[in-house]
Amino acid sequence: MRTASNLAAILLVGVVLGLVGRTLRQRSASSGPSPDEVVYTSEVAPGEEPVVSDSSEIANEEVARPPEDEAWLSRFELTERSGELVKSEDLLGQPYVVSFFFTNCPSVCPQQNQKIKQLQDRFEGEDVVFLSISVDPERDTPEVLREYAARFGADEDQWLFLTGDLTYIRRIGGEIFQQPVDKGFHTEKFVLVDAEGKIEGFYSWPESKQFEKLQSAISEML
Repeated sequence: MRTASNLAAILLVGVVLGLVGRTLRQRSASSGPSPDEVVYTSEVAPGEEPVVSDSSEIANEEVARPPEDEAWLSRFELTERSGELVKSEDLLGQPYVVSFFFTNCPSVCPQQNQKIKQLQDRFEGEDVVFLSISVDPERDTPEVLREYAARFGADEDQWLFLTGDLTYIRRIGGEIFQQPVDKGFHTEKFVLVDAEGKIEGFYSWPESKQFEKLQSAISEML
């Protein structure tokens, strides 16, 4: 009996202590830090100085604004393998086909560029241009692009290989040609742009029917 009484007393004390601890935690959470309390962030290690010295520094009344130079792109300019600057305005008046690639790509890019070679052979001498934009511009300098283009017999006037700043190329892909691109990453689509600079359509080159439709669309534009 005495053992049972002791056990009951211990359980009762535990319940009381639990209720008291819960009440204290609720009061602390509801009141928040006082102006004199030091507020620590999760990035502060024990023994280090806190990043925020008091609760008054937590509030930030500044409204975040995008930089003024971050307007949505509607035009572009990139460096061609020849070293010359190519602007989107220079391409107006003729249809052109845009693709993204990188010279170090082991499989997909060579197949993709073989498709462009087919287009170049079919429309040789006609008023259509092919743009291959590198998504690894740090590696793909104009010199590297010249050597790579020679492997496919790329005509210097009709098939352009372009490079530039990676961040800028990401924006060109996403904001102008609606293609998600990043370093070493691109889609398997050709973007057909008409003579006025407007996108006519997106064509998945691995699909034979779409590749045929692309050629028909180019022929109609010409």
